[in-house]
Amino acid sequence: MRKNFCAQPWVYPQPVLIIASYGEDGTPNAMNAAWGGVADRSRIAMYLSGGHKTVKNILKHGAFTVSMGDVEHLVACDYVGIVSGNSVPDKVARAGFHVTKSEHVDAPMIDELLLGEVVNVSVDERALDENGKLDVAKLHIITFDSANHDYFALGEKVGRAFEDGKKLK
Repeated sequence: MRKNFCAQPWVYPQPVLIIASYGEDGTPNAMNAAWGGVADRSRIAMYLSGGHKTVKNILKHGAFTVSMGDVEHLVACDYVGIVSGNSVPDKVARAGFHVTKSEHVDAPMIDELLLGEVVNVSVDERALDENGKLDVAKLHIITFDSANHDYFALGEKVGRAFEDGKKLK
């Protein structure tokens, strides 16, 4: 038996993306954008409303960074999603985030989160294995459940891409 829910944008996992930019006065701003994902090998797609302070900053500066929310910073990630930079200009600091100016674009990188930009990917060394490769389990990435408005942690390895399917050959 199946239950219908009408047309819903329920695709899993849905990333928790933290989009950061600088305001006109140089103050860092960030927003939680759960509506986004991979567009192709060098681009991500984000669906952002023009009323957000972060979007206004991006349109003026032409630059932004994208971080993925993690379990350790879930409260701060949720905070930057529910508080508007239009009314709380120092919300990045209030969230407890620290920023460093990106080497690649005129936008802040949130030091506490994994950063992925269109022009570069920067990973905290704590998320690398002994061979210097990315260890996804160490990231503690969170995903957004739009059906129930919950966050879930990702990280359990359940198979090997381009290998497991060979068992059926």
